Amino acid sequence: MVSSVSGTMGGVSIAPAEVERPEAETLAVPDVPWVTVVWNDPVNLMTYVAFVFQEYFGYDRATAEELMLQVHEEGRSAVSNGSREEMERDVAAMHGYGLWATMQQDR
Repeated sequence: MVSSVSGTMGGVSIAPAEVERPEAETLAVPDVPWVTVVWNDPVNLMTYVAFVFQEYFGYDRATAEELMLQVHEEGRSAVSNGSREEMERDVAAMHGYGLWATMQQDR
């Protein structure tokens, strides 16, 4: 006759070990920044685009002109980075100035 032993095998417990699980607040969420990308368009003057970068982002003239040239020559430029919410705000602001802008996660 075979006897049934529940949860032990030869006096050794075979119950699974307690697995420690982190609390929901301690789970790591990748902190990949987002970027605002301004795209080249056939409508806005280069001086206006540089002005917008100075006015909205507070860039000095040299930085604003460098970013504007990147938009003009390469077709686009990442002009700001940060949280998703911040980039949504920046994209909306660029649209308010009449510039074509999108956002994406930085890679």
